[in-house]
Amino acid sequence: MAPDWTIEILSPDQSQTKVIKNILHCLNHGTQIGWLIDPGEQSIFVYFPDQPTAFYDQPNARLPVPAFAKNFNLTVEDLFAWLLE
Repeated sequence: MAPDWTIEILSPDQSQTKVIKNILHCLNHGTQIGWLIDPGEQSIFVYFPDQPTAFYDQPNARLPVPAFAKNFNLTVEDLFAWLLE
């Protein structure tokens, strides 16, 4: 059973390929959306099952979320403010 939403935070010693493979595996098994968060670049790649990958690095950009969290509004700036506290 796959999660509805998978979120991966890239660490400096982690293989980006391995993390992306995990996100793609989840998407192939029913996950609605996957985030790859890169704290070093303060950017987020957003993966969807049937759409092109999206890239977010502008502070005021609103991040897409799965259907069950549609009322959850989060910007790139908000996300990194929480992560970097």
